[in-house]
Amino acid sequence: MQVLVLGAGQLARMMALAGAPLNIHISAFDVGSENIVHPLTQAVIGHGLQAAIDSADVITAEFEHIPHDVLDVCEKSGKFLPTTDAIKAGGDRRIEKVLLDNAGVRNAKYAVIKSREDFDHAIAHVGLPMVLKSALGGYDGKGQWRLKEKTDADLIWQEMAQCIADTPTQAIVAEEFVPFNREVSLVGARGKDGQIAVYPLAENVHINGVLSLSTAIDDAALQAQAKAMFTAVAESLDYVGVLALEFFDVQGELLVNEIAPRVHNSGHWTQQGAETCQFENHLRAVCGYPLGDTCLIRPTAMINILGEDSLPPSLLAHAGCHIHWYGKDKRAGRKMGHINVCAASQAELQQQLTAIGQQLDPEAFPVFHR
Repeated sequence: MQVLVLGAGQLARMMALAGAPLNIHISAFDVGSENIVHPLTQAVIGHGLQAAIDSADVITAEFEHIPHDVLDVCEKSGKFLPTTDAIKAGGDRRIEKVLLDNAGVRNAKYAVIKSREDFDHAIAHVGLPMVLKSALGGYDGKGQWRLKEKTDADLIWQEMAQCIADTPTQAIVAEEFVPFNREVSLVGARGKDGQIAVYPLAENVHINGVLSLSTAIDDAALQAQAKAMFTAVAESLDYVGVLALEFFDVQGELLVNEIAPRVHNSGHWTQQGAETCQFENHLRAVCGYPLGDTCLIRPTAMINILGEDSLPPSLLAHAGCHIHWYGKDKRAGRKMGHINVCAASQAELQQQLTAIGQQLDPEAFPVFHR
């Protein structure tokens, strides 16, 4: 089976590694250069979207911010999964909000802003404090503002107005500030036959808007809520593949923060902590194969490696420590790899994380040094 991935980053890389044992061969289309590349070596093996489509049995995506003309060509081929509507929803917060409303899942009160008049209406409708996010682009803490006092509105509007002016199709989505207890996410898969399999929830810790630590958790009540909401969203899209939902946990009630129509950073722990990892299950789904078991086989957490291209070799002396590098050139803040840490119990996992954290640079890994 030949699978083409739109995007040539680390998610395509990990799909290639997961697909090889199943004889699923992955090529990646670099949307910027229009080169077809090998997802592991980055060697150029072809050029042009049509050539990439012609050589593939199935087309999928590793990120949401894909030009719509590229998506439209892929959709016309009849090979693209999940759906272009799902990818567009993941890349535009306006579409995402309508999708969540139509699926009947709880999310924060919101308003869409294109003008100063809209901004004033949003302040009245949504209330303060509020979080403001660019509808297009903007991730890992970028393209976001927080308005706490009305007296700050003029200053924040200047920045938002420039953001809107820079991109003609841009807008800002204002959301009520949710006083949540923690952030959690659910990664799951839906097959061509409608079969749904979800992984255990992960509790996520963000530093400066960027995911730093994800830990698989066992919470039956939250898990049931999350699965119901996942099912509603996936079925409303007739989704095929892996989908992630990020939630705010507000005193035991979940609100959807955003969706990601792809394999997801907070699901990397599944490589060592689940019977079938998210990358393999995504490929199984889009290729029409039965989904693999998503149960937790041992307590596991994932640590993001940001802006670092080396780690103390002594980390590998820790039982259950697995380092995954992405083969990227070092750049400040860039996702360079991740560490999966496994243990026989939750107590032992926390001990392992503490011991590993003590060996990591406090500036590069502030989640362990707060």
